Amino acid sequence: MHTKTIAMMFPGQGSQAVGMGRALAESNAAARAIFEQADTVLGRPLSRLCFEGPEDELKQTVNTQPALYVTSAAALAVLREAGIEPAIVAGHSLGEYTALYAADVFDFETGLRLVQARGTAMFEAGQARPGTMAALLSLEGGQVEDICHKASAKGCVVPANWNSPGQIVVSGDTEAVAEAVRLAQEAGSKRSVMLSVSGAFHSPLVQSAVDVMKRELAGAAMQPPRCMFVANVSAALAGDVETIRQGLADQIVRCVRWAESVETMAAAGADVFIEVGAGKVLSGLLRRINKDLAGANFAAPEDLEKVRAALG
Repeated sequence: MHTKTIAMMFPGQGSQAVGMGRALAESNAAARAIFEQADTVLGRPLSRLCFEGPEDELKQTVNTQPALYVTSAAALAVLREAGIEPAIVAGHSLGEYTALYAADVFDFETGLRLVQARGTAMFEAGQARPGTMAALLSLEGGQVEDICHKASAKGCVVPANWNSPGQIVVSGDTEAVAEAVRLAQEAGSKRSVMLSVSGAFHSPLVQSAVDVMKRELAGAAMQPPRCMFVANVSAALAGDVETIRQGLADQIVRCVRWAESVETMAAAGADVFIEVGAGKVLSGLLRRINKDLAGANFAAPEDLEKVRAALG
């Protein structure tokens, strides 16, 4: 038996890839059951989209969000079967919903219906008020805030994801975001790039999605988390259901404070960090946030050995 305190991290948009979850579903009945339940709840073959694509369809926000939620839930089912449970959870943006499912705040179906509504609301908000996002790399937080302030002469632009020291994503009106990229390059950032997204997520431009989600969240059955949960908007532990509900609505237009969230998990006693679901984005950020933190990702059956090794 391991004695490590496990933090589980759940990825958000950008981690999707055709084929995700397929090996888990083919090799594990619990994972397969999650995908089958998702297809039944949604009334469409989401599992086929995850396993086979096409990629351009999987990349659409309305599909990406439920697909990532379901893939993470399937990976979690396999870990649980292996006796691996989290003491603390957090998720990046959309991943917050899987984190809350892992903490038993709501059941799988409730989470899936919320995520489906969120994907649709955010896509529609992006269509109604078009905008974009950009990653500003190798700059300090203060520099990015100054850049956003200057670039806002051309429209709305705000920090959207504080991912790690030297990796901050900004979001807003296309012209203002392009100006932020130009100013970042002027300030010495060698790799600041516009992102391929369908809206200015985590900015005031998608406020209409907040109003939709407030209604959806108000009607969802929730209970206090059974393990520690760190919220995106505060980067602090949250245990009160109404605080969690409010945080889920707010995070659509507020900054994802990911680097601070990871530090909060470490301060709360996390010894090992497991990224659960598609990709390696969050485990890749881990050492940039704090070089002393150890982690592993779990996306496929063969990753179980890496997770076990990390647990010692």
